[in-house]
Amino acid sequence: MDSSVARDQALDAAEELFYARGIQSVGMDELRGASGVSLKRLYQLFPTKEQLVEAYLARRDERWRRRLAEHVAGRPDPRERIPAVFDWLEGWFGEDGFRGCAWINAYGELGATSARVARQVRAHKEAFRDYLASLVADAELPAALTGPLFLLAEGAMVTAGVTGSTQPAAEAREAARVLVADAG
Repeated sequence: MDSSVARDQALDAAEELFYARGIQSVGMDELRGASGVSLKRLYQLFPTKEQLVEAYLARRDERWRRRLAEHVAGRPDPRERIPAVFDWLEGWFGEDGFRGCAWINAYGELGATSARVARQVRAHKEAFRDYLASLVADAELPAALTGPLFLLAEGAMVTAGVTGSTQPAAEAREAARVLVADAG
């Protein structure tokens, strides 16, 4: 098995298990079984579990942000792209197996003890905030709107993860519409 295939298989298994059950509850031996990659090969690819977690979060970040951007780009009106973020969140919250924000979950488990994980989480949140800032700028709205929109989205993610409901996205979307209307 070539390194690229083994890496993808390991990351697929890590994403499924870490997201569903938490990082600390999943051992490398279980990842070996789920991925079909030998333990020796796993450790060649990821010398520490922390490096595997970092790679899992980085890959998930790329996919998550790409899916969001593709959804939002479908709205021709720049002002409608902001509520479209919350539409996308609502769909994500309703997916089978949704268990909240992977980065918030990872930070809650390992952020205090793993600089690598904390750095990956901060990078994801910064990139998401920057994306919202670009939507605000494209809509020709005040830059100061970015922070409140970011907090609405983050709050909706946490609340949806805890409650298992899509309602937080709908509520945050309505609050975002009010903010946009008041700002513009």
